[in-house]
Amino acid sequence: MSGIYLVVTGLIALIAGIGAGYLIFNRLSTKRVEDARNLADQIIEEAKKEAENIKKEAELKTKSELLKLQSEMEKKYREKEEEFRKKEQRLIQKEEVLDRRIDQVEKKEQELIKRERDIIETERNLERRVTYYDQLVEEVKTRLERIAGMTREEAKEELKQQIIDEAKLEAAKTVKQIIEEAKEEAEREAKKIIALTIQRYAGDYVSESTVSVVTLPNDEMKGRIIGREGRNIRAIEAATGVDVIIDDTPEAVIISAHNPVRREIARLSLEKLVADGRIHPARIEEVVQQSKKEIEREIKEAGEKAVFDLGISKLHPELVKLVGRLKYRTSFGQNIYVHSMEVAFISGMMASELGLDVKMARRAGLLHDIGKAVDHEFEGTHAQIGADLAKKYGEPPEIVQAIAQHHDDNPESILAVIVQAADALSAARPGARREMLENYIRRLEELENIAMQFHGVQKAYAIQAGRELRVIVQSDKISDEESLMLSRDIAKEIEKNLNYPGQIKVTVIRETRAISFAR
Repeated sequence: MSGIYLVVTGLIALIAGIGAGYLIFNRLSTKRVEDARNLADQIIEEAKKEAENIKKEAELKTKSELLKLQSEMEKKYREKEEEFRKKEQRLIQKEEVLDRRIDQVEKKEQELIKRERDIIETERNLERRVTYYDQLVEEVKTRLERIAGMTREEAKEELKQQIIDEAKLEAAKTVKQIIEEAKEEAEREAKKIIALTIQRYAGDYVSESTVSVVTLPNDEMKGRIIGREGRNIRAIEAATGVDVIIDDTPEAVIISAHNPVRREIARLSLEKLVADGRIHPARIEEVVQQSKKEIEREIKEAGEKAVFDLGISKLHPELVKLVGRLKYRTSFGQNIYVHSMEVAFISGMMASELGLDVKMARRAGLLHDIGKAVDHEFEGTHAQIGADLAKKYGEPPEIVQAIAQHHDDNPESILAVIVQAADALSAARPGARREMLENYIRRLEELENIAMQFHGVQKAYAIQAGRELRVIVQSDKISDEESLMLSRDIAKEIEKNLNYPGQIKVTVIRETRAISFAR
């Protein structure tokens, strides 16, 4: 019994424990649920508050943007309104100006009508006066014939004789003037020949074309160039044929020589010696020989380049070298190598336009100044020397003739005419030869000022680099016959006051315009 009692007691205790556990678990579950509900309510409340805040911020932001947009729209509206107001003011001003102009036009129209009436009345008066004066002239002629005892034909003969005598006197003056101009032209031609002779002998007559400057690293190098008792500088001058000038110029030595090739050899040699540092007579001779070979090679390459660029074939090697030597020759400050290339290209273009042989024209243009490549040991003009050289080295007769006649007044072949024209074009363009810009502009201004001094001249324009002067005159002051005399008078004034190469063409333009209005 006790055992059953114990079992029953255990079961009751177990059931009681289970029930108590269930009650405890139930209470705990209820508390957790309530806590969870409280937490959920708290989260929902916070979410609502956050949503409310976000909503308020969005509303504030929207209001701010709306205010900003409204401000911008108002600003644009004010700008447009101001722009429209300005346009309206401008339109009002234009209307006022147009009204004033209309008034002026109406006034001018009334004035023109009045002037037209006055002119018509004046013309009638003039016609009456002309008729009256014609009658007076006839009466005077009749009276003069009675008084002088001469008929009208006899008076004409006497007047004709007077005109002939005056013409003879004017012709005599003209002949005297022509003789004086011929003397002046002869003097200018003599100066030109002397200048060309000096150019062929000296290379050029300006200082910058007869000296070269070699820069030294320091002034101590001058003593080494001079050498002991001057033996080094004497060796340089003997080997190159130039004058080496060592003065107070800091870190520089001047090489002076009329021959540009010798001067270039000396400059190149001295630069090599300064760079090498070994300066003594034996080394000087060695370096000078090297420099001569280099210059000869450059001359040959320059000639070959010119021949290649122009497409010229079968040119004698000696002529190629002479073309290269033109690179070191100048005339009036213009490099003859470049000048010859220009003349060759221009001659080729002219020949192409005329349907002639382009290659022959280029060949003649390239070789036209070949006589300037040689030194003074050759006698004659550079045109004749060039023709002799071309003939010596097997150039065709037409090329020889073009070279010989490219400075003649009456060339005999069309090729010589082309070369002569191309030579003038290359040499006469502004800036081709040594001439200061200020002097060039001053000469053009002097040309225009001379024309403006004459009565009836309205405008004057110097064109074509000062080789032509165009003068526009007032048609109511200068007649057609007076235009011819005016052109001669201006030409004479130019000859009297200006010095210029070649000739200047004076063209007088007289224009009459009739203007009417269709209403």
